Amino acid sequence: MEQNWILTYTLFVPFLGALLLLFIPKDKEALLKYFGVAVTVLTFAISIYAYMQFNSANGDFQLKHQFYWLSRLNISYSVGADGLSMILLLLTTFLTPLTMWSSWGSIKTKIKEFTFFMLLLEFGMIGVFVSLDMFLFYVFWEAMLIPMYFIIGIWGGDQRIYASIKFFIYTMAGSLLMLIAIIWLYVSAGSIINVSTSSLTDLYQVGPKIPFEVQRWLFLAFTISFAIKVPLFPFHTWLPDAHVQAPTAGSVILAGVLLKMGTYGLLRFSIPLFPQSAQYFAPAISVLAVIGIICLFVRCSPWLCCPWHICPNA
Repeated sequence: MEQNWILTYTLFVPFLGALLLLFIPKDKEALLKYFGVAVTVLTFAISIYAYMQFNSANGDFQLKHQFYWLSRLNISYSVGADGLSMILLLLTTFLTPLTMWSSWGSIKTKIKEFTFFMLLLEFGMIGVFVSLDMFLFYVFWEAMLIPMYFIIGIWGGDQRIYASIKFFIYTMAGSLLMLIAIIWLYVSAGSIINVSTSSLTDLYQVGPKIPFEVQRWLFLAFTISFAIKVPLFPFHTWLPDAHVQAPTAGSVILAGVLLKMGTYGLLRFSIPLFPQSAQYFAPAISVLAVIGIICLFVRCSPWLCCPWHICPNA
């Protein structure tokens, strides 16, 4: 396979920028701000170059770069992009420098730490959208949780500790379910395609062949994790607190990118890995989605919705 490094460059520029940031003194606030914006702008420029290499007429994963990092377990560093992930990659790299620049007037304390966490957050978000290995995806899925937790918890509003802990608990609980399902898929691949693997493209052949009774539970494990990120009723109660308490930059990233990851996960993993289960649970998911829409935009009855904090007037 021909290796293309462009997505790896896009991925690791924010990470390297975060490491270099550690060597800049805290009192050089102007330098810290310009450095953070410069790194994110460079990342956006590299992503534009990646898009120029991308063939939108080809529905396969492109710009692939792969090497084994745990060869005995057949787990690899594997990145690539199709049309869905490329658009979300561009969205991420476009919004991050805007939020960094817009935070200059609102973030007045711990500027070095804020810039550091924003760069790590971008690193994690990009990793989620370009990972083609399930364990690599899980690492980035968890990695982006940590900087957002600190961004809300340190620079948020009066109830920032409550909001950040609630966000952390909800996301971590769903992630543990997904990890169990990933391990199950990895082991199942050994009996279905004769090799245990965490490669997403290989697991696309494994998931549909798993017995339906087991497949339903695996689908639910993935879907609950992604439903929390969407967020889908009734897993949404963390969102109002996080949005209200997060600083402006965190709130924009939360709405512009992180919430999209839930839907991305459903389209990238839950549905193609477990198509029979997706069809089986589609009516229930549709009902939950409609309930969430109604309770968001319609004045709710206190006895019906407010116990779950979904009524705007609760």
